[in-house]
Amino acid sequence: MEEASPARTTGSVISASNMSKIFGDRTVLRGVDLEVLPGEVHALVGQNGSGKSTLVKILAGYHAPDARAALEVRGQPVPLPLRPGEPGRLGMIFVHQDLGLFDSASVLENLRIGHYGTGVGWRVSWRRERRIALEILARFGLQVSPDAPVSSLSQVEKAMLAIARALDQLRNQEIQHGLLILDEPTAYLPRDGVDRLFAAIREATASGVGVVFVTHRLDEVMAVSDRVTVLRDGARVETASTSSLSQQDVIDRILGFSLGDFYPEPVHTTGDRLLSAQHVSGPGVARFSLDVQRGEIVGLTGLVGMGYERVPYLMFGAERAETGMVAVGECGYTASTLSPRRAIRAGMALLPANRLRDSGLPDATAGENITLPTLSSYFTHGVLRHHRERASVKALMGDFDVRPAEPGRNFSTFSGGNQQKSLIAKWFATRPQVLLLHEPTQGVDVGAKRQIFQQIRAISDAGTAVIIASSEYEDLAHLCDRVMIFRYGRAVSTLQGASLTHERIVEQCFRDEQESRAVPPQEESAP
Repeated sequence: MEEASPARTTGSVISASNMSKIFGDRTVLRGVDLEVLPGEVHALVGQNGSGKSTLVKILAGYHAPDARAALEVRGQPVPLPLRPGEPGRLGMIFVHQDLGLFDSASVLENLRIGHYGTGVGWRVSWRRERRIALEILARFGLQVSPDAPVSSLSQVEKAMLAIARALDQLRNQEIQHGLLILDEPTAYLPRDGVDRLFAAIREATASGVGVVFVTHRLDEVMAVSDRVTVLRDGARVETASTSSLSQQDVIDRILGFSLGDFYPEPVHTTGDRLLSAQHVSGPGVARFSLDVQRGEIVGLTGLVGMGYERVPYLMFGAERAETGMVAVGECGYTASTLSPRRAIRAGMALLPANRLRDSGLPDATAGENITLPTLSSYFTHGVLRHHRERASVKALMGDFDVRPAEPGRNFSTFSGGNQQKSLIAKWFATRPQVLLLHEPTQGVDVGAKRQIFQQIRAISDAGTAVIIASSEYEDLAHLCDRVMIFRYGRAVSTLQGASLTHERIVEQCFRDEQESRAVPPQEESAP
């Protein structure tokens, strides 16, 4: 991996000290120090709920820190809390997880808002603005129209747009050493998008910009960062040169103990066939067929955009299939007539990748989210038994280690990992025969990831058929009984037994098109 070559000077871009924050009776940040040097990429890592987001929000002026916190920007003391707009004036630019885009506005308006060039009478020269927008989009390889509404873009395009806007703002500032803070910027990016982002980061640091890179993806930490700060339970554990640490070192510091066996030991079962999909076609998928036994875990993967990620939605009826049949047990359906309601009645459950948009209700409580598909079971003679519902939710939150275990708490206030565990608890409570998962550990820390793996293994051991569509090759190699590789909408090979390794999955995903055609669809690759 290419090593970053930061253009450092003396002094620091920012120096934050004794950053603390208490919400009610919960201490979420305690005495954290963070220094970012000019030209360095400084990774900020830790479990969900470790305090990363709170620290970022203090620097963004969203939260006021507790007493005795201090901040210097380029060596000059800055009073806290920061006022609205002040971070930007100080040269601190943020790309948050929610991206901060206006879906109803155009690409151009999102890129240039607050930075329009004006002429006589304060009129905006839209021809000039469109030319500037096209230059920015070209620089980041974004092939979208400046006039397109942001709502029409894919999630990948939205992420790249937000990052392009932030880096362009830094380029146009007269401040010599600015700060770019990226909060989980790669969650929705394909591999080539990640490469383009890293190239843009290196370009920014070469001019003296400091970058704070908040991420759960430790391979990216090792690839692009110069130093790493680890937070645990709201406190700073260590700041060290990235080159002095292995990925396992970072994991151990995040958890506070040696992880040991990260993946649960598989218990192979030979049950009867539970799920059958035959010749299912739809958007991005061509004539997909699969039989899954009780207790079997099957992975679907490939390069991003190759179609594997669409399969769970087609089988659940969340996207309309064009051809094919889907059967659960003895119940068969024409795939084009499936709907989520019919799929749930048949015993299927789907956990989408985008938990806030497609899977959870951000403005509802955690309890309301968890009991949504099973709410009818809490009615007696037409009356909702709130006490019984709340007791059940508390028990589920305990079983799935959702923290804090507060059913009445707004769902959007939970960390990403605890949101995901809540949604998994929701679907596990339906006792599905077939569980469809799309990127089940996306954006969660290593501790939550381990718990999710254990829950997936437990439900499969109990007889549920599990299908996981994911780009996390190593996870699939360890969790699944077999993994199907997709290219251009078709399953071109299947890996299992001795051939099911992380390296073989990568090799199969990156085989050229001619070689892929030589492998009959869904034929097991030789060990």
